[in-house]
Amino acid sequence: MTIDAVAARDARRAAELRGFGGLGLLAIVVIGAANLVSVPLAALLVYLWVWRSRTPWSAIGYAGRQGWAATIAGGVAFGVVLKLAMKAIVMPLLGADPINHAYHYLVGNTRALPGVAALVIVSAGFAEETVYRGYLFERIGKIVGEGAVATTFTVLLTAALFGVAHYADQGAAGVEQATLVGVVFGAIFARRRRIGFLICAHAAFDLTAVALIYWNVEARVAHLLIG
Repeated sequence: MTIDAVAARDARRAAELRGFGGLGLLAIVVIGAANLVSVPLAALLVYLWVWRSRTPWSAIGYAGRQGWAATIAGGVAFGVVLKLAMKAIVMPLLGADPINHAYHYLVGNTRALPGVAALVIVSAGFAEETVYRGYLFERIGKIVGEGAVATTFTVLLTAALFGVAHYADQGAAGVEQATLVGVVFGAIFARRRRIGFLICAHAAFDLTAVALIYWNVEARVAHLLIG
């Protein structure tokens, strides 16, 4: 096989991966199945798909220069404030239990903190944002388009999927919180199309949640403004 023939074959396969024929649908199914097992694994497969399909990295939000100092600082600040607002205002209004029982074992558990913090940064920050914002926005956008109505649909659908993914370990309250956060993050991504800010915000959001649990102040914060 000549070099030109190999190049033509690779280009054809890349186009098939970007499309919604057999190979493209198989890639979606494999990434979706991996996401049910491990979000970081699904994110790695997304990276592989981007590379093999020759999809621009910017299509899933990994743009070029983003001013990383400002991106990190802004993302962290936003994530912390959003978590505190969800804990002290939004979730109490929805009648949620102030205690996250699924992770209550972290109260005062210094030994568990490094592992949990690493998991939050990798799984929640990089992996979930790559899958639920970057990848899904690209795939759904290719189907429904990128007009105002289509983008709103994409934001709501990805938020719903993100919410449902939290049911297994956090129950109905976890679904409610994740869906609302998914709407906020999705709206930001729809506007900016850059994922760095959201990776930092998501990691900071979850790390703040871990801190509230570790210091055993969840209930105090939840009742800070609403008795």
